Amino acid sequence: MSNTTGRLFRATTFGESHGEMMGVVIDGCPPGVVIDLPQVQADLDRRRPGQTHLTTPRDERDTLRVVSGLFDGSTTGSPLTIVFENQDTRSRDYQGTKDLFRPGHADYGYHMRYGVRDHRGGGRASARETISRVAAGAIGRQILQDRFDIDVIAWVSSVGSIEAAIDVMEISRADVDSHPTRCPDLRAAKEMEANIQAAKAAGDTLGGCVSAVAKGVPAGWGAPVFDKFEADLAKACLSLPACKGFEIGSGFAGTQMKGSDHNDEFTLDNGLVSSPTNHAGGVLGGITSGQPIQIKCAFKPVSTHFKQQRTVTKDLDPVEFKNVGRHDPCVLPRAVPLVEAALWLTLTDHYLITLSLGRS
Repeated sequence: MSNTTGRLFRATTFGESHGEMMGVVIDGCPPGVVIDLPQVQADLDRRRPGQTHLTTPRDERDTLRVVSGLFDGSTTGSPLTIVFENQDTRSRDYQGTKDLFRPGHADYGYHMRYGVRDHRGGGRASARETISRVAAGAIGRQILQDRFDIDVIAWVSSVGSIEAAIDVMEISRADVDSHPTRCPDLRAAKEMEANIQAAKAAGDTLGGCVSAVAKGVPAGWGAPVFDKFEADLAKACLSLPACKGFEIGSGFAGTQMKGSDHNDEFTLDNGLVSSPTNHAGGVLGGITSGQPIQIKCAFKPVSTHFKQQRTVTKDLDPVEFKNVGRHDPCVLPRAVPLVEAALWLTLTDHYLITLSLGRS
């Protein structure tokens, strides 16, 4: 099982949803970086469950504890290890489904690959694992923001059929966090909130999209062929729980354009190369262009709904069942910091790779 991401900035996550703790070992942190732990905790708090009426009521504090790699507030260059204790598990909720394969979940795949699985809260396949990614991304964020004027902002751009109207270059994190849906378009946010609450009341769930922009990324990060920046970013995003689609720049809409319209022409702006459009999404030939990196990630409806379903047991007996327990009716609001973390992890790794080649 692969639990590590990155080549030079390597994050290895560990722990199960209902185990003793979650954690991450971050290898490749440059020495001497001053880490603001309260800021890391603030990033983690945005992912934390139980924040609003639109999320699962599981009440985890998610308080970080650094157990290696930090001395007098600065990185030492050795592996940085961060752990989080699980404090509000309720494993009894999964007793009724421990011997069957829940539709839409990882149960069947895990059983076929490993022959054994932790049924409590999804075990390793739980979205709880993402706390470790957010922690690693928060460290990457501080490494990069110590050297560059880079900013990464994600937001909920759609829930079901409701689409937000957003000026990508004017959006701020304060705008995103001003509503519990994390959609900065207040009109759309109110509709999204009503639909999520209606789905929750009906025992159902909703999906949608999270969009993101990374501003201030220098040109020249990435590589052609297999190590393209957008390929690594797509992997970081598509490895997030429930993420089923990834777009960069014009994405699938670009297939409906002509090449003469799609190309981002180059112009000079005060002696610097720029482009008036950004259909490429900030990446050309697998290498960052200096334009804002713009992506969109599609998240399926949460698999754990509370309507009657048909499935089979691990002994291949057909059964009907209903889920019980505490679950998000829509993953989108809590997916926003996950997509941001995916960007920070990819950006930090590619920065260190570029630095190792003698470029910055």
